[in-house]
Amino acid sequence: MQHLRRPAVAGTFYPNQSLTLSRKVKELLNAAPFPEGTAGAVPKALIVPHAGYIYSGATAALAYARLAPAHATIKRVVLLGPVHRVPVRGLALPGATLFSTPLGEIEIDQEAVMALTGMPQIVVSAPAHVQEHSLEVQLPFLQSVLDDFKLVPLAVGDATPDEVAQVLDVLWGGPETLIVVSSDLSHFLSYGSAQSVDATTARSILQLDTTITHEQACGGTPINGLLVAARAHHLEPRLLGLCNSGDTAGDKGRVVGYAAFAFTEKQHVTH
Repeated sequence: MQHLRRPAVAGTFYPNQSLTLSRKVKELLNAAPFPEGTAGAVPKALIVPHAGYIYSGATAALAYARLAPAHATIKRVVLLGPVHRVPVRGLALPGATLFSTPLGEIEIDQEAVMALTGMPQIVVSAPAHVQEHSLEVQLPFLQSVLDDFKLVPLAVGDATPDEVAQVLDVLWGGPETLIVVSSDLSHFLSYGSAQSVDATTARSILQLDTTITHEQACGGTPINGLLVAARAHHLEPRLLGLCNSGDTAGDKGRVVGYAAFAFTEKQHVTH
């Protein structure tokens, strides 16, 4: 029996017509600069924003463009985002076998689901996923930049950083597995206040400081969990872009902050 999670925010957060959406994502990816040398190493993990593409799509594209060299290598994406509508205790799987967007269907990785079964912090909640945009808005980017992959979608509610990190450890894998954390930064501050608060948050993330609050980032819980795992697995974070809705498509009176980070495995220098 196939259970399909249909798109909830196609037509609002991003275009609902496949050709228009495909063009929009490609346009955003093509505009993202790609660095040379070690700065261009394929990330193991990303932190990306999840507002409408008009607001944060260009920032998200800075991270997704880094995946291009691994388009055929990455076969599994572990995607974590905060719940906005339905509270849950722990990390919620959707109980679905497929997620769909206007660009097509994505298979849920049932092997990964089985591997998580029995962990006390893992629950199944279809309602937590039905209207949740934090995961959904990432999917067209992943579908555009990767060839063929399976998805492990986790809607993160009330959990500790260690509980999130334990889940990531189970699914860590090798270069075939990518971890994506979906989070915006500060919400509804004035432009200047947001710039200050978000710069502080970005510094904390770069220092792998696992005390990010929900006032600093709506996805503070999955971010902190990723940072715990990043320390254990010796990942190096890099800030790719930082802005807010006042820079993109909104007024400067009340803004939402956006940032993109890439986490890569430390380069071992051999002599």
